[in-house]
Amino acid sequence: MFKKLRTHFILINLLSTSLILITAFSIIYFVARNSSLEHRPISGQPPEFETFLENADTDEQSQLAPIFNNYLEERILADRKASLNQLLFTLIITGISFEIVIVIFSYLFAEQSIRPVREAYESQKIFIANASHEIKTPVAAIKANLEAADLSSQNHWIKNVELEADKIERLNLSLLKLAQTDAITTKPPVKDVKLKTATTKIIDSFASRLRKRKLKTNFQLSSDFTTKLCLDDYQELLGILIDNAIKYSKSSIAITLTPKSFTIKNDGATIPADKLPHVFDRFYQVDKTSKGSGLGLAIAASLASRNHWHLTANSTKNFTEFTLSF
Repeated sequence: MFKKLRTHFILINLLSTSLILITAFSIIYFVARNSSLEHRPISGQPPEFETFLENADTDEQSQLAPIFNNYLEERILADRKASLNQLLFTLIITGISFEIVIVIFSYLFAEQSIRPVREAYESQKIFIANASHEIKTPVAAIKANLEAADLSSQNHWIKNVELEADKIERLNLSLLKLAQTDAITTKPPVKDVKLKTATTKIIDSFASRLRKRKLKTNFQLSSDFTTKLCLDDYQELLGILIDNAIKYSKSSIAITLTPKSFTIKNDGATIPADKLPHVFDRFYQVDKTSKGSGLGLAIAASLASRNHWHLTANSTKNFTEFTLSF
């Protein structure tokens, strides 16, 4: 995250200074060009030429004067063009040197510039982790007391409390998972994994939900090749994507697995183009009335990031598609 932020900071500085330099140097060059060539009259003659004309007779002066004038004009024009070329070369070298200096200074000061963002982000992570642990105990106590209470009367108020306690527990588990994912800074352990087998196992765990929703499925899984990755993170990420697709699908789900990517596509609810860049943000929900906390895709993006995978989203008026490249 902060690596991307640092890169954006450097690129913005480089782009802004490039625009300023190009504009300023273009003005300097065109002003110099227009004021030094055709628009500036050529006047005066070399002293040697004037002395020669004074000592020559009339016929020689009339014959040689045009030749010397043409020579003089060509010589002056050539000198001016050479000066312009030298000016252009100097501006280009100066601009490149200045941009190199800007890149160096931007890189050196980027960390200081993003430090407040880093500190705020770290504080948020600590708060989420602490809050999740604090919430975990009372929620567990509430559920334990509900189970121990005499609920034979089927009191609907008690049932509502159970439902809300389950909802809080799911939200808290998501917060804990997000905090755990953020806290891991080391590269996750990888091993040889048969990708088709691992993917099929996760898909099968959603079989009952697929049947209950009566969704049409189209699975295109390539041969059971072996690749190196973190199996736990891969299966958890796939579970989030499949759960999300089932939740918002209308009638069908398609899954495609290749040696380099996993793609899941569903019809039904789509994501507007202006909201698509935010689907992986924490607590962001396209449909504010839908169930959920807006943490599922954020956790998926965090898992993908720490494994150096690439998770993208695409949506049209007919379908929504998520692709994991690894």
